Amino acid sequence: MPTSFPRFVPLALALVVCWAPTIVRGQAQAPATGTAEPLFDGKTLDNWRPTKFSRQAPVNVENGTIVIGPGNDLAGITWAGAALPTTNYELTLQAMRVEGGDFFAGITFPVDKSFCSLILGGWGGNVIGLSSINDLDASENSTSQSMVFEKQRWYSVRIRVTPEAIDAWLDEKHIISQELKGNRIEVRMEVEASEPLGVATWRTKGALRDIRLRRLK
Repeated sequence: MPTSFPRFVPLALALVVCWAPTIVRGQAQAPATGTAEPLFDGKTLDNWRPTKFSRQAPVNVENGTIVIGPGNDLAGITWAGAALPTTNYELTLQAMRVEGGDFFAGITFPVDKSFCSLILGGWGGNVIGLSSINDLDASENSTSQSMVFEKQRWYSVRIRVTPEAIDAWLDEKHIISQELKGNRIEVRMEVEASEPLGVATWRTKGALRDIRLRRLK
């Protein structure tokens, strides 16, 4: 059999090349390491404050959830606790559209020295995407996609930020993988008040629970 080995080398190399993209995608879905830190105690708004939007709606804790809005136009909460990592972390939470027909979770998070927002249910209720990538918002860039969101239903959200990419999952489905190199990441001016970490709604009543952050080793 040693004499036949060279014939299989090109085939083996071809298989490695063909499978390389799949391996990269598999790495994006690998479980995070480290301990998840709760950012919401289920009882109070400790370490959070209502976002300084004009005409901000009330924010309350009810039955273990944070209830936001509906605002006119924006309402939300912003992190006011200790400094959080800007890369190599995962943010997880559950979000619900209670009432209204637009985005019920505009999640703003740090990305190295900048910030970005994951929009769930914007532009009339169905748009998902990152705002903004190279000056294009969630309705315009390559992360944009559409989904029908049910009212009174919890959705699980996971956002991972590494030096290479932003990845996002919805109910454990991998929905976004945005490369950072060569791309300008920022937030829309309207939600800058959500920095460094915040969740906003647009003319919509939303609810949040189980907010956690996991530092990646």
